[in-house]
Amino acid sequence: MKKVYHGKSRLSGKGFYIALAVCLVAIAIATTIAISRTVTQIDNRSLDLPSAAENIADVTNPQTEIPRTSDQTTSSTSTAGSSATGSNSSTASQSTSSKQVQQTTTKAAATSFSMPLAGEIINGYSNGELVKSQTLGDWRTHDGWDIAAPEATPVKACADGTVSDIQQDDMWGTTITIDHGNGVQSFYYGLNPTIQVKLDQTVSMGDVIGSVGDTNQMEIAEESHLHFAMKKDGKWVDPGEYINAPKTE
Repeated sequence: MKKVYHGKSRLSGKGFYIALAVCLVAIAIATTIAISRTVTQIDNRSLDLPSAAENIADVTNPQTEIPRTSDQTTSSTSTAGSSATGSNSSTASQSTSSKQVQQTTTKAAATSFSMPLAGEIINGYSNGELVKSQTLGDWRTHDGWDIAAPEATPVKACADGTVSDIQQDDMWGTTITIDHGNGVQSFYYGLNPTIQVKLDQTVSMGDVIGSVGDTNQMEIAEESHLHFAMKKDGKWVDPGEYINAPKTE
């Protein structure tokens, strides 16, 4: 009886260790499977993360060029077109202005002037300086030429133009004004009341418009002469700027 008892005890001890070993193997397998799954999940998640190269590109190039849209392209083309049009318009305007200046200069250069009669200039243009009047006895500017000539000497238009004014002035006597264009006018004072032109009549250089008279009361104390004057843009100018004065001996 004692031998049988001892044999069962030894068998029971071996079974315990076998069972324990099986459990440990099972636990190891389960642990291995769990670790494998965890590693797989980590790998899968890491696939969604941006690469290191992409991160470096974002940091080194913080401003990424934005492709042009069709609207931006159209706007740029329109702006360029407007600039080109504006430039062409400005060029055309400058060209037109240059042509107008050239035409005006050519017209002015084409206009010739001559003495309204042959005679000596006894009183010249004073250029704003005061000179003493022989008739009035005071000091005043002399804004033209006094050209000595006997009464009834024909007076001629100094250049082509249009008769713009005819007056019977109490002091300056019979006066004719001729407009030559480009702001230039000529004035003939102290004429005989009988004149040869009418208002708005077109005259040419050398056409007789009247004759020397004695109607100029402003300078009646002087010898017989024609008081001749000129204006440019409404201001008195020296007739010598347009006409070569005769040389005196």
